Amino acid sequence: MEFIKTETHFNFVGMMKIAVIGSVAFIILGIASVIYHGGLNLGIDFAGGTLIQVKFKNEVNIEHIREALKPLGFERSIIQQFGVQEVLIRTAELSEDLKGLSGNIDSAFKTSFGEDTYDVRRVEVVGPKVGKDLTQKAIFAIIFSWIGILIYVGIRFEFRYALGGIIALVHDILVTVTALSLAGKEFDLNIVAALLTIVGFSINDTIVVFDRIRENTRKNIKLQLNECINLSVNQTLSRTILTSLTVLMVLLVLFIFGGTVIHDFTFALLFGVLAGTYSTVFIASPIVLLFEKIKPSKIKRKK
Repeated sequence: MEFIKTETHFNFVGMMKIAVIGSVAFIILGIASVIYHGGLNLGIDFAGGTLIQVKFKNEVNIEHIREALKPLGFERSIIQQFGVQEVLIRTAELSEDLKGLSGNIDSAFKTSFGEDTYDVRRVEVVGPKVGKDLTQKAIFAIIFSWIGILIYVGIRFEFRYALGGIIALVHDILVTVTALSLAGKEFDLNIVAALLTIVGFSINDTIVVFDRIRENTRKNIKLQLNECINLSVNQTLSRTILTSLTVLMVLLVLFIFGGTVIHDFTFALLFGVLAGTYSTVFIASPIVLLFEKIKPSKIKRKK
């Protein structure tokens, strides 16, 4: 199926400066958001603490929940509401007795809301040492994925391609984290899984374009590299849009109907897939051109 004809002649390289300025501005906005909020909204996987998920049968007020938690000392907890009936309660308090804690919560809610008006779906506790260890492993996982991809692309293509691919991946991660910070989403292990998925999706899309660029540079020796890049991106544009569009449709359905458990995960993937498609066209390939100007390849092109 050909969604866009290969005869298109969009000047993607010519839009490189505007694209880079837009990306940098959005990432700076994300950095400002993180600073303003005092860091990312870390989940208990990283920050440590207690997470309580409760679903009520009727509409509930957050302040009413906070009042109900006062006897337990959880009145300063962060309460995140999903719809009008379900809430996530995150507190820095730690407890090794999960059954006792769950019973205390049940008693407190029973007193405030009445019996059979709610359902305590889960109570999870993560200690600070575990949270710190998970944070380090999450950072290492993302960095090692970048290093592995850098080596693979460098061997399969050239260093300039590997550099373009890695910069595009860093861009995708930063854009996704910016979206999470601006939306106030919780950053937990599910988000790390989403980021690693984004890395895999984005580099796969980028390699397809890189492969076409390499093919065209060898077939069309008279063309300048910027012309080869534009030609290659236009030739693979239909494939790029169809692939991304099908993935986005699935993610959108999961985001709307998947429930609260995977809500933040699919939110991150939605932005990540969009960023990955955007960076393949406007970031990765132009970086190859920029590096070519700094250090030309061995293939001599006719001017």
